[in-house]
Amino acid sequence: MLTYLGTALPRFTSPAARLLALQCALRTDACGQVRLPAGLLRGMRLRGSGELWRELAHAGWLQLPDFRALPLQLRLLDAAVLDQAPGRRARCRAAHWALHPAPLALPAAAPALRLTALVLAAHPPSQAEHGTEMDILASLCGHSPQQTGDILDRLVTTGTLEAWHLNRETDEVCWQLRQPQARTHACGRTRWRPDRAAFKEASST
Repeated sequence: MLTYLGTALPRFTSPAARLLALQCALRTDACGQVRLPAGLLRGMRLRGSGELWRELAHAGWLQLPDFRALPLQLRLLDAAVLDQAPGRRARCRAAHWALHPAPLALPAAAPALRLTALVLAAHPPSQAEHGTEMDILASLCGHSPQQTGDILDRLVTTGTLEAWHLNRETDEVCWQLRQPQARTHACGRTRWRPDRAAFKEASST
């Protein structure tokens, strides 16, 4: 669904509008009708953000709802959203997970950080690392590659990511999730110790 939104919405649609569009796309019925409870919008810290709805309406993706009615009801205008797999039950589970995308949930962070963390969490790992092309990652996050790199740096600074780097020859971005801290038992043996030297941060590239 993130890939679908990356093509259905204008490239620089704001992260907050993309988060809102994702919930709408995952919660729509077979006729493109969506009901969003007020509690959901409050939890996303997006209640009363009329500019986000206007942003999506201007893109021709949805019809502006009646903001006086609760729960909020609206209609999606892009028929292609109904063709996205999987089915409705799996979409409902995905909608819930997208609000708390373990292991990178950032409910109190800015929308740009939350969306990037969600996109990263949606990528399965290849052994110890996760990765994709920078252009793809930037498109899903609604940023330029430079802005995406800056946000990845912030996720490292906040401890959400362990590190990330960009292969400038292949344009592939790889990142390493934050690992649990080493724990020492009473016997003094360490259960886990990260090999930080094996992974370089982007600032060294």
